[in-house]
Amino acid sequence: MKKFLSMIGDFIQHFAVQTTLLDDPGNDLSPEMKTFYDMRLLDYAQAALVHDQFGQKRPIPRNGGKTIEFRAFTPLAKALDALTEGVTPDGNSLDVSTIEATVKQYGDYIVQSDVLELTAIDNTILEATKLLGRQAGLTLDTITRNILVAGTNVMYAPNINASTGVETEVTARDDLDLTSVLTVDLVEQVVAELRAQNAPTINGDYVAIAHPYVMYDLMRDPDWRDPHKYQDTTNLYEGEVGKIGGVRFVQTTEAKVWRDSTCPAQEGASPAYYGVFATLFMGDGAYGTTEVEGGGLQTIVKQKGSAGTADPLDQRSSVGWKALKTAEILIPSYLIRVESCSKRFSANVAAN
Repeated sequence: MKKFLSMIGDFIQHFAVQTTLLDDPGNDLSPEMKTFYDMRLLDYAQAALVHDQFGQKRPIPRNGGKTIEFRAFTPLAKALDALTEGVTPDGNSLDVSTIEATVKQYGDYIVQSDVLELTAIDNTILEATKLLGRQAGLTLDTITRNILVAGTNVMYAPNINASTGVETEVTARDDLDLTSVLTVDLVEQVVAELRAQNAPTINGDYVAIAHPYVMYDLMRDPDWRDPHKYQDTTNLYEGEVGKIGGVRFVQTTEAKVWRDSTCPAQEGASPAYYGVFATLFMGDGAYGTTEVEGGGLQTIVKQKGSAGTADPLDQRSSVGWKALKTAEILIPSYLIRVESCSKRFSANVAAN
C-alpha cells in the first residue's frame, strides 16, 4: 500500500511527464492507475447515493441480461388452530413473489488535449475523475429518487389556520399552501401508518429522506424535542441529521422538489407556483436498487494513442463513466411520500 501511495504521489508531482500513462511496450494504462481512478470515481459516486442506502441490493452479473429480479416473501398467516396431541400438522410453505425491472445505461465523459496535460498546473485527469464521480453519483441517485417519488402511497401536510390553529385536510398537491409544513405530529402520523401496515424497521427505526428546507421547518416545530443523541457515531447513515418519533432523518438537497403547474399558485412570480417538497418515509424492504459495483458502474480512461487513426497525432485523452441502473418499489405500503411546503423557502426554491 505504501508503494502504491508513493507511486500516486510521484504521478501527481511529475504530471507533465506521466500524463500519457505509458507502459512500454504495450502503451497501455497501467493496472495500478486504472485501480486508482476506479477507486476515486467510486468514492465520489457512492457518497452521493443517499436514496440507494435503504433498498434491497441486486448486483448486475456479467452476461446476465438486462432484467433484474427483486423478490419479496409473503408474510405467514397466524397459526390459530390448536395442535392435536401427538399429531403432526401439515406445516406451511414459503410464498415468493418477484418483480422484474429492466436496467438502462447512463454515462458521460471528458476529453482533454495533450497541450492541456503538458501545461496545466493541476492534475486534470484526477480532477475530471472527481467531477465525473460526483456526476455519476448524483445521476444514479436521481434515477432511484424519481422512481420512489412516483409511488402512489402519499400524504399531504394539512393547511393550518394561522389564527385558530385548526387543520384542514389536503388531498392534492395544488391545494397545499405555505402553512402546509412537515411537523412532529405529521411524522408521528406517518409512523402510525407504517406500523399499522406492519412495516419492519431498519435497524430499529424507520428512515426519512428530507430536504434541508423541510428539516428547517421540522426543527422549529414547538413539539420538536432534543433529538436522539448518538453514542455510536460509526453507524450513522450517509447524510443523517437526527432522530425523532421513531424516525431517523437523512438530509439531502437531492430530495425531490416540484415547482410546476401541479403545485399551488404563486401570484406575480416566475414560475407562477410555489415549490413543494417530498419527504420519503420507509421501512425495511420497501424498494430495491441495482448495486453500483459488480458491473453497475465503470470508469473508462483512454490515454493518448489509444484511438489509432481516429487520433493520428496523439492529441486527445479522455476519462468517463458508464453504468447500468434501475430501481423498483417492492412493497408500496412500506413507503410513504409526504408532500409539504415551506413558508420561508417555497417561494424561491428551484425544482430538481
